[in-house]
Amino acid sequence: MPSQADAITVNQTRLRLLQGDITRQVSDAIVNAANSGLMGGGGVDGAIHRAGGPAILEECKQIVARQGRLPTGQAVMTTGGNLKAKHVIHTVGPIWRGGHQGEPELLASAYRESLKLAAESNLESLAFPSISTGVYGYPASEAARVAIGTVIAFLSQGKPPLKEVAFVLFDSRTFAAYAAALSTAAGETGLS
Repeated sequence: MPSQADAITVNQTRLRLLQGDITRQVSDAIVNAANSGLMGGGGVDGAIHRAGGPAILEECKQIVARQGRLPTGQAVMTTGGNLKAKHVIHTVGPIWRGGHQGEPELLASAYRESLKLAAESNLESLAFPSISTGVYGYPASEAARVAIGTVIAFLSQGKPPLKEVAFVLFDSRTFAAYAAALSTAAGETGLS
């Protein structure tokens, strides 16, 4: 069971951090840190495909047949299949190559495009994993700053239908990186 932790409110949307398994998250949508082929894989991507069942993979195959591979920083949505979440938003984060090849911008785009898709679909709750920090090698503390900053900036613009955005972080090291980034961002922006 995930444990409750840090939370702030941004423009009437609750932003919170949880440590746990995103495949068990009750939410309108969870975000999948996918590869561009959308065929499942390792880490959170494989876990979501296994827990969600074949319906997710079938929709992913249809998307790839229709539009080709998903570019880094973009997002698409499928059913949640057998998950507690109704939908899965698949996004492709960047592979870490030292931080000077557009990685922060591409990572921010992955979060922003996922949020846009959720808002356009009138979803009220969305849960993110830590995108790109597994096999793609993005350092968790740097990824956390980009992720938290991008979500706060998005929620600060206008009034999205989202009532809650959660980061569901699998391990304590990643959770600590996001908690530090959230604390810093809250202090800088005066949010609580």
